[in-house]
Amino acid sequence: MTLLIFFLVYFFLIFILRSFLVWKKTGVVPLTFNKGDDAHGYNGKVFSIISIIELVVLGIYAFAPSWEKYLLPFWYLENQYAVYLGWILLTLSLVFVWFAQSNMRESWRIGIDEENKTELITDGLFSYSRNPIFLGILLANIGLFLVLPNAFILMIVSLSTISINTQVRLEEEFLKNQFGAEYVQYQSNVRRWI
Repeated sequence: MTLLIFFLVYFFLIFILRSFLVWKKTGVVPLTFNKGDDAHGYNGKVFSIISIIELVVLGIYAFAPSWEKYLLPFWYLENQYAVYLGWILLTLSLVFVWFAQSNMRESWRIGIDEENKTELITDGLFSYSRNPIFLGILLANIGLFLVLPNAFILMIVSLSTISINTQVRLEEEFLKNQFGAEYVQYQSNVRRWI
């Protein structure tokens, strides 16, 4: 139950509250995944599916523990120290992503915003990583797997990693087109991840 509550709080703070704050300040809805059949639209659908699977898996652990065996747990990876490390990563992820979103200020979006011009953010956490928000989400995925090592969480981690890497490349191309030499210089100064 604790893990489900944590993820509901995580989702609320990182996606709902942050989206509301950006909208309130700018009048722009930061959810920009299109409904098209292109890579960007597809990635939006994958992120939605991942979120639903994650909610179902955490719901099973919280409300139907007798069904846990159907999630194909990796019992040989279950370890109290791994659980502690997992919770540390989950907590660090929440803090890290919140501060990275704060660094983006009004430029934060979920997806690529082709309609509203934003500022290129290169300070704060973005001076160390070009993708600190995605890096934080990847940390959360690893933490979740350490707390609940099973086949469905491994599938979530795998799909999420592929989807995030695809989104990063789409965003890099978009930013290169939008900011030109300024973004290319930023790319040469700051690594994609760390």
